[in-house]
Amino acid sequence: MDWTAETMVSDPDDLPKKPKTDIVIGQDLSAMSEFELLARIDTLEGEIHRSREAIKARQATKAAADSFFKKS
Repeated sequence: MDWTAETMVSDPDDLPKKPKTDIVIGQDLSAMSEFELLARIDTLEGEIHRSREAIKARQATKAAADSFFKKS
C-alpha cells in the first residue's frame, strides 16, 4: 500500500487541534484563572504588535506611492 498524507489522515478530526484563542472584548474576566489572563494578555499584545506592523507597512506603501506620483 502506498502511504500518502491522504491515506495517513483519513478524518480531519484526527488532526491535532489548535488551542482555542477566542478573545471577546468586554468579556467577563472574573471566572478566568491567572494563567488564562496572562495568556489573554500575551495574545492581545501580539495582536497589537501585528496591527502596528500592518499600519507601518501601509504607511510605507502610501509614502512610496506619494513619492512616485509627486509632481515636480
